[in-house]
Amino acid sequence: MRATWRDKNARQWISELSGRIGMTGWAALAVTPALAAEVDQHAAAVRDILLLGVEGVGTVGAVVLLAAYGRGLLEDVADSDWTPASWLGVRLMAVCQLAHVHDVKPLTDDVHALPKLA
Repeated sequence: MRATWRDKNARQWISELSGRIGMTGWAALAVTPALAAEVDQHAAAVRDILLLGVEGVGTVGAVVLLAAYGRGLLEDVADSDWTPASWLGVRLMAVCQLAHVHDVKPLTDDVHALPKLA
């Protein structure tokens, strides 16, 4: 029961974050190859940090890990201190993208699994 509650809260937080990025951010990602490449690089870095740097990663759902990582990034940042084009915004877009891919799957190092979100 507790895992289900954590997963639900993590999905809700990721959904709210995706909404904060907004249609403008996701549209820019869809039409700007350089931004898409940057998000892919950030996604690979986030995935590596979580896979290699978090003990017991296999026992925690990917969405929960990603939400915790994203929340940690925003812990000391005011809402107005980041935009989708900033380093933090790109990193958060990567978190959302990974969460979308791994929603019901474990976090893996499969670099070919990243979809292009619009």
